[in-house]
Amino acid sequence: MFRAEVGRASRREARPGRCPQSKEWSVTERTPLVAEDRVYNFSPGPAVLPVEVLEQARDEMLSLPGVGMSVLEISHRSPAFDRILEETLQGLRDLLGIGADHEVVFLQGGASLQFSMVPMNLLRGQSGAADYIITGTWGATGAKEARREGKVHVAWDGAASAHDRLPAASEISLSPQPAYVHVTSNETIQGVQWKHDPDVGAAPLVCDCSSDFLSRPISVSKYGLIYACAQKNAGIAGVTAVIIRKDLLARCRDDLPTMLDYRTYVKNGSRPNTPPVFAVYILGLVCRWITTSMGGLAGMASHNAAKAKLLYDVLDQSGGFYAGHARPDCRSDMNVTFRLPDESLEKAFVAGATARGLIDLKGHRSVGGIRASIYNAMPVAGVEALRDWMLEFLQEQRS
Repeated sequence: MFRAEVGRASRREARPGRCPQSKEWSVTERTPLVAEDRVYNFSPGPAVLPVEVLEQARDEMLSLPGVGMSVLEISHRSPAFDRILEETLQGLRDLLGIGADHEVVFLQGGASLQFSMVPMNLLRGQSGAADYIITGTWGATGAKEARREGKVHVAWDGAASAHDRLPAASEISLSPQPAYVHVTSNETIQGVQWKHDPDVGAAPLVCDCSSDFLSRPISVSKYGLIYACAQKNAGIAGVTAVIIRKDLLARCRDDLPTMLDYRTYVKNGSRPNTPPVFAVYILGLVCRWITTSMGGLAGMASHNAAKAKLLYDVLDQSGGFYAGHARPDCRSDMNVTFRLPDESLEKAFVAGATARGLIDLKGHRSVGGIRASIYNAMPVAGVEALRDWMLEFLQEQRS
């Protein structure tokens, strides 16, 4: 990955025809982002990015080291992007322990497009049903799209309890020989999360990992297909990673539209057309940040669990004033969801938080309440600031 230790050279006046001579172009100074200018962003996505990533992207924005052009300007078929793409792919493989049995490709369209592409590629023409374990809004949305392609069997649905929990293994009822079994690893709206890899027997396991991708270790070998947009934990909007077991590519039919066929992306190295170059570049920087600054995915998981505990402890000790949506054994480390006694208090809470630089805490429009999204790059200081406001607001209401 192109790397410049940020400083004077990256801030020089641009001159036509002038570019750095050394491919290792680097300087020692770094101009830090001004902390006072930044709020704590609890948005569900696009979400907070690591400051180190923002600083490097800023300082390579004018000219990538040794290239003389911005990453926003380079050709997607240039040697510069060849290197970015290769290092980003390798960074993902190293972090997730992806073996030779799986292909990794980058697409566009987000998880919403994958709701359609998965059944188009893996269900179309199959005799079995696609089984969906529905633990929230996004799982239900995926199942709805899959019905356009073939038979869908709902193996479990938590709607009866407003999707506040995950199923016990005994509650999951799979169909005979399903084409695949689909789960959503983390439901951002309801705030429930799988903390283990579901066991679905011999059926290919498909997982929407969009909102906890790269937040914890997973056993990729247990999955037939994993898909995830980047803009929550892994970068910015525009790129979607798909990890697919090679044998499943044989299911892709020739009547698929070219750009909706996974084989197109495998055959063309994620470049059948112009890919989201900048988004791939940022994903690569985030992979490096997790590896070098956070101790890999194991360290990332510990960091995230500790942040989440700060907020859940307040919920549990508030005497019901802050009522968590998810049951304690199913709580998400990514999205902490809760209600206050009434909507007027929720509005006052959000307004007070915003005034303190704690933004985008309002719950999803479909369910209301409060949602604190504390993805990978949310610093502990941000979560502590939110915790302190929760305690202050609680004390105000009780005094």
